[in-house]
Amino acid sequence: MEKLAFSFGAGQAARSRTVTGVVSSGDLEVLLEPGADGRTTVAVQTSVDGYGATWTALLERVFGAGALPAARIEINDNGATPGVVRMRIEQAFEEAQQMGAAS
Repeated sequence: MEKLAFSFGAGQAARSRTVTGVVSSGDLEVLLEPGADGRTTVAVQTSVDGYGATWTALLERVFGAGALPAARIEINDNGATPGVVRMRIEQAFEEAQQMGAAS
């Protein structure tokens, strides 16, 4: 079990909180809640040790431009592929946007 923490520049706070995915064989869940304007923090708990560099590279691609809303994100991983990780993060932001617009 490995725990990793990241911080990235971001835009305005996300509109709502949401959960996407499930922790089961080969998948992960993403818990997202609005963060402080201008900053996104990501806490990763993964069952796969030794992939810190892979997580860093993936999350820098997703958040590096600072264009996504500010959020506090918790990722609970059970061996998901990078493509699934990115999809779940994007899904969480899309759902948070839609839920916030509906309020």
